Amino acid sequence: MKEITGIQDADFLHAALKAAKGNLMEALIVLTEERDQEPGQNTAAAEPSSWEGSAVGKEPPQGGAAFDPEKKGDIHSAVAYRQLESPKAHAAERPQEVHSPENKNRSKRKRCEVWGENSKQSDWKRVGDWPVGMKNIGNTCWFSAVIQSLFQLPQFRRLVLSYSFPPSVLESCRTRTGKRNIAFMQELQCLFALMLGTRRKFVDPSAALELLRDAFKSTEEQQQDVSEFTHKLLDWLEDAFQLTVNVKSPGDKSENPMVQLFYGTFLTEGVHEGNTFSKIETFGQYPLQVNGYRNLNECLEGAMVEGEMDEETATQSVKYVQERWFTKLPPVLTFELSRFEFNQSLGQPEKIHTKLEFPQTIYMDRYLYCSKELIQTKREELKKLKEKMLILQQKLERYMKYGSGPARFPLPDMLQYVLEFITTKPAGAVSSACISSNEDSQMMDRQSQGESLILGTPSQPDSMLDGKDGKPEDEAVLLANSSTQQQLNTPLQPSAPPAEMLDCPAPHVVSEEEMNLVTTCLQRWRNEIEQDVRDLKESIARVSLSIDEMYCDPHLQQVPYHLHAVLVHEGQANAGHYWAFIYDQPRKSWLKYNDISVTESSWEELERDSFGGLRNASAYCLMYISDKVSHVVAGEGDNSEVGQFQKEVEALPPELRRYIQEDNWRLEQEAEEWEEEQSCKIPSTASESQELSPESGPDPSAAHEQSLRSLSSEHAMIAKEQTAKAIANAAHVYEKNGVEAALCEAFHEEYSRLYLLSKETPTPQNDARLQHVLVYFLQNDAPQQIVERTLLEQFADKNLSYDERSISIMKVARDKLKEIGPDEVNMEEYKKWHEDYSLFRKVSVYLLTGLELYQNRKYKESLTYLIYAYQSNTTLLKKGANRGVNESLITLYRRKCLLKLNEVASSLFVSCEEAHVAEGISILNELIIPCMHLINNFDISREDMDAIEVMRSRWCSYLGREDMDASLQIRLGELLPRLLDGSTEVVVLKEPPKIRPNSPYDLCSRFAAVMESIHDASTVTVK
Repeated sequence: MKEITGIQDADFLHAALKAAKGNLMEALIVLTEERDQEPGQNTAAAEPSSWEGSAVGKEPPQGGAAFDPEKKGDIHSAVAYRQLESPKAHAAERPQEVHSPENKNRSKRKRCEVWGENSKQSDWKRVGDWPVGMKNIGNTCWFSAVIQSLFQLPQFRRLVLSYSFPPSVLESCRTRTGKRNIAFMQELQCLFALMLGTRRKFVDPSAALELLRDAFKSTEEQQQDVSEFTHKLLDWLEDAFQLTVNVKSPGDKSENPMVQLFYGTFLTEGVHEGNTFSKIETFGQYPLQVNGYRNLNECLEGAMVEGEMDEETATQSVKYVQERWFTKLPPVLTFELSRFEFNQSLGQPEKIHTKLEFPQTIYMDRYLYCSKELIQTKREELKKLKEKMLILQQKLERYMKYGSGPARFPLPDMLQYVLEFITTKPAGAVSSACISSNEDSQMMDRQSQGESLILGTPSQPDSMLDGKDGKPEDEAVLLANSSTQQQLNTPLQPSAPPAEMLDCPAPHVVSEEEMNLVTTCLQRWRNEIEQDVRDLKESIARVSLSIDEMYCDPHLQQVPYHLHAVLVHEGQANAGHYWAFIYDQPRKSWLKYNDISVTESSWEELERDSFGGLRNASAYCLMYISDKVSHVVAGEGDNSEVGQFQKEVEALPPELRRYIQEDNWRLEQEAEEWEEEQSCKIPSTASESQELSPESGPDPSAAHEQSLRSLSSEHAMIAKEQTAKAIANAAHVYEKNGVEAALCEAFHEEYSRLYLLSKETPTPQNDARLQHVLVYFLQNDAPQQIVERTLLEQFADKNLSYDERSISIMKVARDKLKEIGPDEVNMEEYKKWHEDYSLFRKVSVYLLTGLELYQNRKYKESLTYLIYAYQSNTTLLKKGANRGVNESLITLYRRKCLLKLNEVASSLFVSCEEAHVAEGISILNELIIPCMHLINNFDISREDMDAIEVMRSRWCSYLGREDMDASLQIRLGELLPRLLDGSTEVVVLKEPPKIRPNSPYDLCSRFAAVMESIHDASTVTVK
């Protein structure tokens, strides 16, 4: 914790850990998180020493820290505050990963990589056509951020996926660099193909990254700078595409598609030691300094103009001035924000955390060479307006901060105070008045108000281009002006007499003539001053408005560029983490790409994470696209994204389509193997336990963790083949009467089939409820609206097929689902029915697994499954007899397992061998006794009671046996009280492995096989 947070106070760190209830990650989040401070605080932010990634050269936070180690009491409130924050804020402010030494030799295991650790399908399988994430192969978040931003550009994606070259090109390419570039392009093609068509939630970029290891030394040990990597990537792609371009001159890159998409040119004109110069240069990523600027337009203005360029400059021997003008802008315009400076005293780069705003749309007209004359004129006008603004502010200041001493006040207020002094009578006079302490404070407020009025007026007005920068400040100034104006417009009158008269300063003698003369003069002077102040404020407002609107000329809004992606870095100069915000045109929203996670975001979250100034997270690279490119993306977004992705996959070369199919096939194989492994997995350690009570059941919250959509979708997947068959049977109706008639026909035919199936008499070897969720619903008299909606969702499932008929029916079914309002179907009740069916399948899997293990004489493992099957089944049977499985079958084999285990445990105990004795006691403590107590907590049957008495009697018979050691008799004495009466004990059992009750696994055939085997082995009467 000291290394990550930089806090060396051990007591403070202990307090943080205690406040976080021992949760190390929560404590680190609280300690490293920066929040806004109260004015006056100047505590340095805690800096992690080594996070994943780096941003070459940055500066420590300018102010603000999460907590002050000197204030240990703050930590508890800080933890409470953290717990109240929204999940989105937690996601945006998660701590960076600690870089351990062992990462040098192997790939880092990502915090959110869940394959093999979590049984939720949503954690590893792609949902529909939601964008996929990218696995972090040890400090490679920089790769993910850049590649995702480029992949979401349709032009770039298609260029990469359609890349091909004649075989002769590869033969003629003899350099190692050329071959490497071609190999990288091929790996990038495969990666992009998977990102289009994979069914995985995230892809693995290891193959492409492997080729980068030579170019970037120590890729595993340090994160690469995004700008550096983007430069390198574009260079490689440019060289690879150059091999395919037919040009006479090898150096001619005008036809290179990478150059056409990402590269532009600018003209530099200037004077150097009296000599004028002019040159044209090419740029890919345009670098911009951040320090000293408030927004992107100010950065650009500072980068385009160095020094004062005017007519006199060209004829004088000035040292150095220059102007830059864009002569050609690329379709994709990338700005590289230089958020670093070198600390000479420390000898290392530091990150700059200052705030820098940028707009969603920026107009580039004012930086184009074709606008040179107009912009130079406007810059001259702007310069004169700023000079005029400065003069006006200085004049106003002389009125609002009047006086020759150290304390200065607004002149109108001073005249008011003089009048109050004159009209004050000596002590004892009824009409006397004095300035109260409140009036003194009001005077000080007016003084500070006047000061803020002058100092708060913006003097750097280049922020008007994004349509909102600078306006809040201007509005605040105008509001302050109007407030002060109201005070100035009030008549010059003495204050009302206070309730309690004080002995205030007053003139000794004032005649009526003197009073009238002074009052008249003061009123006239105040009116004159008020008019002067009003005129100055109006002039300042007019000049400020002119400055704001300087570049709002419609002629300078013809070349818009729209923000496409923002690459964010969180951390310090030598460590941190990258992610990207990318605008998704089809969804009309911002998405956050953070390694394997892709989540919906918002402009507000982007501002908070990207502008900087609040925490140590800020934008490091901005990617804008031209209006033409934006319209292309928007045109694609008008179509269904499902269809668009499918079209792109179908347009791929055959080898890439096969690559996608093979990967998806491997995914299904992995899923089936893993599912099988999980369904039969036995807990290996006693620590994997949970508290059980008859009221709570095995896992009452498990079903609630799944969303309603995922449950109904999983149940639709189980019946996928049956639904597809119903659609196929309606093919003649589809051809003759269209898609809606086909859906209606398939719907009614499938409903009729399932209704008849639900009425069939069940047999011991067959349970129709496992075949289809609607059989379960119909047998338990579910409401008709729930039955019909569930069946309609079967036809709306996009996993059915990709043939034209199925897709058409799916779309119509989805439209009909949208028409069903919340008043027509009780969605809470709908959710509960699907949760019950999911639990029913879970009970069936527990039961079948327990029976299979019993037949294989694995009694310990079998008992665990049977206990959990009984617990969950009891919850279902409380709602109806057909809600769960037959209880007598579970109790029969649970009883058989107990008796078998008791025989094994007792035999091991009396063997007198220490290892066997310990094993017998372990079976008794961990399985037999907890199970006996659970049975006693329910309505116990006569058969179970007899079985428990048989087991107790066996252990009691060992008391006083002469052939047993005294030590064993002592152990037996310790065990018997728990065996005979454990009513006060907390029942703890090992939890069986989590299963997938809703997986499309053929549970029916498994059920039939197990039941047939059981009936062949022994006669079972199912009551």
